[in-house]
Amino acid sequence: MESKSNDLILSVAQGDLQALARAITTVENELPGYEEILFSLKGNRDVPVIGFTGVPGAGKSTLINAIIRQHASSGKKIGVIAIDPTSPFNRGSLLGDRIRMSEHFSDPNIFIRSLATRGSLGGLSEKTIEVVDVMKSSLFDMILIETVGVGQSEVEIAGLADTTVVIFVPEAGDEIQLMKSGIVEIADIFVVNKSDREGADLFVNNLKKSMHSTQWKERIPPVLKTSAVSGTGVEALMNEIEKHRLTDEAFRKKLFLLTEKSFRLIQKKRMKDVNKIKLQQAVEKAILVPEFNLYKFADSYS
Repeated sequence: MESKSNDLILSVAQGDLQALARAITTVENELPGYEEILFSLKGNRDVPVIGFTGVPGAGKSTLINAIIRQHASSGKKIGVIAIDPTSPFNRGSLLGDRIRMSEHFSDPNIFIRSLATRGSLGGLSEKTIEVVDVMKSSLFDMILIETVGVGQSEVEIAGLADTTVVIFVPEAGDEIQLMKSGIVEIADIFVVNKSDREGADLFVNNLKKSMHSTQWKERIPPVLKTSAVSGTGVEALMNEIEKHRLTDEAFRKKLFLLTEKSFRLIQKKRMKDVNKIKLQQAVEKAILVPEFNLYKFADSYS
């Protein structure tokens, strides 16, 4: 098995996309050999990971599509992870990327992979960390991640992406309220998409004023206008993403990212043996005791 894993890892490193797909499937489903794949990964490839998040209907998929379209002609290799809702029938992804990004699906320089959330509430799949690192071991020039679009709980992307782009539309509502939501606080760049709609300029200006009047981090994120359908503003967005990579803030964020990823991996490993059905059975038995204490029970169970 180790020999097969080594062959697979070598093929991934050489840019074999079929091997990459097999490696991701192995890691995502913890099939035999998945640990050998993960333990072989080297963390020294500086591949930018860009996360796109925002409210449902903000046009995340269309914007990513426009970015791919702009870079595909230059020969750059782009990896895309589209986090999709979990199918209630087979626990797999609903494969929305096949529809949303179908024009790029046969491009040899573009690799698009759906991951199911599988109950994760943070807009990401529980295996996103591992899959991103497997993809970084291939020959991509950048990796784009689209979160599922569930709202304020999507702050997990800040612990994974080098640059987090938060997307709004002009109809998003009162920008003062937006400033209070956790999803906004993670932004490295703001994008107001569908900017050809009425009220876009007013929304952008008010959003900028709100940030200047609040205690923001030392670098105030830029606010850009895009129209993903026409491609307007996409080049400016990519320029801002590249500028963010060169900031001191981005350099400091790397330590935060590694710490956050390490914490989540350790957390998952320690929780791996906790079977929820058995836990429920243990609770059912424990609550029969009159002096049942939840905190003592949890302490003894762990």
